[in-house]
Amino acid sequence: DPQKDFEASMYLLTAEQQRNLAPGMRTRYGFPGAGFKKAAVRAAKQTDMAKVDAKTFFHVVEDMVPIFGEPKMREDMVRLQGGVADIRYRAEFFPWRAVMNVRFNARLLSPEQLVNLFNLAGFGVGIGERRPEREGAGFGCFHVADSDEVKQWA
Repeated sequence: DPQKDFEASMYLLTAEQQRNLAPGMRTRYGFPGAGFKKAAVRAAKQTDMAKVDAKTFFHVVEDMVPIFGEPKMREDMVRLQGGVADIRYRAEFFPWRAVMNVRFNARLLSPEQLVNLFNLAGFGVGIGERRPEREGAGFGCFHVADSDEVKQWA
């Protein structure tokens, strides 16, 4: 059932997580904070920072990072084990944005280094299905917004 597959592909925020969002920042959707952290840790390999160190230098505060945007159903061709082709129906958020809090050890990592890690992660690693690192596709890419972009959302 394509509709059920589409709906099952999304992470929904709990009612409590939705209540904790700032007024005007309402959404039903999220993505695990661990996914953003893993992407940034993986991107550390593109710098002189050791991956094992990057794991301890910062933390994404939210378990579920709110995702803003309207999902559309996307049809993807996939290969199952054994090479059999199948169709998957997944949610695609485009355009999308996320707002998250990141705590970091300022003695070990500068704010500029942290932003660079997340920008590298958004370009070369990504989050979710069909991300650049996994399948070479351009889904799940992101960047850290600059002040002009943030003003547009206010």
